[in-house]
Amino acid sequence: MTRNELIDRLTALSPQLTTVDVELAVKLVLGAVASALAEGRRVEIRGFGSFGLNHRQPRLGRNPKTGELVPVPAKSVPHFKAGKDLRARVVAPR
Repeated sequence: MTRNELIDRLTALSPQLTTVDVELAVKLVLGAVASALAEGRRVEIRGFGSFGLNHRQPRLGRNPKTGELVPVPAKSVPHFKAGKDLRARVVAPR
């Protein structure tokens, strides 16, 4: 689902809200999550999941074209962990 599809679906579910209002709300929520992650904080949405950072150590990588060793610096990458309720809705029973 894209951001525009999310906005369209939320607008359809809440006809009292304008598309502009829904678009602003989605932008604010996603911006707040991105800002918190940029500051190194964790974001938890109960029943949905949590967003956090995984820290990767510096390492030596290899250029696939030349085979030359290349230093790869340490970095933090965003990580999402689904909550229990979301996992239960997504995973089909066996």
